[in-house]
Amino acid sequence: MMSPSPRCSGPLRRREFLRAGALALGGITLSDVLAQRAAAGEASADTTVILFWMWGGPSQLETYDMKPEAPSEYRGPLNPIRTNVPGIEICEYMPLQAQMADKFSIIRSLHHEMSAHNDGSIEVLTGKTPSKPDPTSQARSEHPDFGMIASQIRGPRADGLPQYVGVQRAPFMTMPTYLGVSQKAFDTGDPSVDKFQPPNLTLAADMEGGRFDDRKSLITQFDHFRRDLDQTGSLGAIDQFRASAFNILTSTAVADAFDLTQETDERRDRYGRHRWGQSCLLARRLAEAGVAVINVDATAPNNTTKHFSWDDHAGAFHLDYAQRERLPQMDQALTALVSDLYDRGLDERVLVIACGEFGRTPKVTHAPTNFSNQIGLGRDHWPNAFSAFISGGGLRMGQVIGQTNSKAEYPLHNPVTPQDLLATVYHHLHIDPTQTLTDFAGRPVHILPSGKPIAGLV
Repeated sequence: MMSPSPRCSGPLRRREFLRAGALALGGITLSDVLAQRAAAGEASADTTVILFWMWGGPSQLETYDMKPEAPSEYRGPLNPIRTNVPGIEICEYMPLQAQMADKFSIIRSLHHEMSAHNDGSIEVLTGKTPSKPDPTSQARSEHPDFGMIASQIRGPRADGLPQYVGVQRAPFMTMPTYLGVSQKAFDTGDPSVDKFQPPNLTLAADMEGGRFDDRKSLITQFDHFRRDLDQTGSLGAIDQFRASAFNILTSTAVADAFDLTQETDERRDRYGRHRWGQSCLLARRLAEAGVAVINVDATAPNNTTKHFSWDDHAGAFHLDYAQRERLPQMDQALTALVSDLYDRGLDERVLVIACGEFGRTPKVTHAPTNFSNQIGLGRDHWPNAFSAFISGGGLRMGQVIGQTNSKAEYPLHNPVTPQDLLATVYHHLHIDPTQTLTDFAGRPVHILPSGKPIAGLV
């Protein structure tokens, strides 16, 4: 009887679906997946996109497209401040961004026609207009989002890092559909919690290091036996893919990329000891490690916030109170991220985007709030004009793309569609958006049906 293997000093932290003793995804082994990807000749690249996803629809008039000269029922309760780029003004609650406007650009003329949260999100994240819009915002996408597509095109990394990561979580309304569940984002959970560790990045609890080595040895012996029986030589290529699978399970690259304790207290404080700050810090680590797409879930800045999303209807929020809570944390997190990327020479390799699925109605509304006895000041859904923050990616910074009319109702100049924004994203990721994928019916589907990289940026 074999003596029990000595226990290792601690669990080996690994990917969500890569548990020892279960190297299978829907009946297909990890080594099979690696082999299939290699046979497909899928290309790899080293560029990254970080999306600070402000689900709920941030108000353009309280962030990046303020209209201080508009009538009071339009301009809202907040004031603009100047930035270090002459002529560019942003909200007063974003003073750190104001000091570094030369390192980002603002798109003010985004627009589409989907007025429900999920439909708007699907439009922005996939570039496909929902075939059956759902005003209740229960819709799920018929097509994968750009992170899933990047994961598919780039294929698995030899070190085991996922190509698509949702810091906290990825957008919930987009589905991998015909790409398969293996292209879903790996969700990390909240990186601001004490002793943060992503879920399921460990070997199974009963698989100590010694037993893992034993299993590897047994599989190797079995493969030698099979190879002796192989008369055609067709099994010869299996070893390299099985070796890759074992490397993924035992490599320290994944654990290191997710380990925020390797950062100094000073840097963690600079980002902010809140969800958005630590999420952006983790996003920088993952980008530095080479992950293709990282979605930062920018819905709730901390565990106690009343303002769980950017959906600032008057009956739920008061714009001033909500932005006073949110924007300073967003300001701290985004500026720390952008500064860090520039300081590390990663600004050309990493593209940062902050936006939501649409904007808010130009005219404010009033209603009693549901969290106090005060009258709330809010705005409703408005896909006809909204803004986005964009930094890095080797693009042109320190400028404004597009212009809305005097009340931020619709674009006047240089209108930009979600498809144009995604074409810019794919351009950065070195992915040809005109190529096709195959849907469930075996029909070709273009990655992006329309859109061109934004001319003022590229």
